[in-house]
Parts: sequence; C-alpha cells; structure tokens
Amino acid sequence: MAENSGPAQKARRRAAHDRGLQAETRAAALLGAHGFDIIARRVRTKAGEIDLIARQGDLLVFCEVKQRADIADAAYSILPRQRRRIAAAAEAYLAAHPELATLNMRFDAVLIARTGAAEHLPGAFEAEW
Repeated sequence: MAENSGPAQKARRRAAHDRGLQAETRAAALLGAHGFDIIARRVRTKAGEIDLIARQGDLLVFCEVKQRADIADAAYSILPRQRRRIAAAAEAYLAAHPELATLNMRFDAVLIARTGAAEHLPGAFEAEW
C-alpha cells in the first residue's frame, strides 16, 4: 500500500521544492547573462505565484521556470490555465507596484531539462484572461 503522508512523502516534497529552487536559481543566472536584473523571486499574490520578475531597461519580464525531463516536456507543461494565473498574478503585482506599470511587459519562460540544458523563451506566451 502506498504511503500518502509521513516521512517519505515529506522527503519527496522537500526534494521537489529543492529542485524547484535550483531551477529558479539557474534561470535567474541565465537571465542575468542576457543582461536582465532580477528584481523579485517567488512573488506570491492572491492570484498566484510568479517565479521570477526581471528588468532590462524599460522592459519588465514575468518569467515562468519549468524543469522537466527534457526541454519539450517543460514547454508543454505551461498550460493555458497556468498562463492565465501568471497573467493575473502579474496584474496584481503591478497594482502593488504602480511605479513599474508604465514599463513594457512580456511573459517569458525558462525551460530546464534534467540533463542541465536550459532555454530562455522570450515572449513565450501572451496574457490570457
């Protein structure tokens, strides 16, 4: 019988959390190498979470980070429902930071394979409401 809670389940959740943090750190480094300044990480709003918020000049980027077995699996894992949640979270973030609302805005993704390969997709999706 599979164990649904307890030490083994907690260890799996902790390992997944740690992998997520490592992926976000890798994505932040990749964006930094492309000239972006990371202005926020793991931003939680009532609408949802934004993995990374980066800025380059007058461009503000809301970035989703996905790590999967390969790049294609990571790309396919950003579903329409999630894109809507990210757009709503970005709207909530901008409402709380009106000084950024005049910047150009884009939704990017950084896809990371378990092999270590990483790809930055500028304009990975449009806001969906």
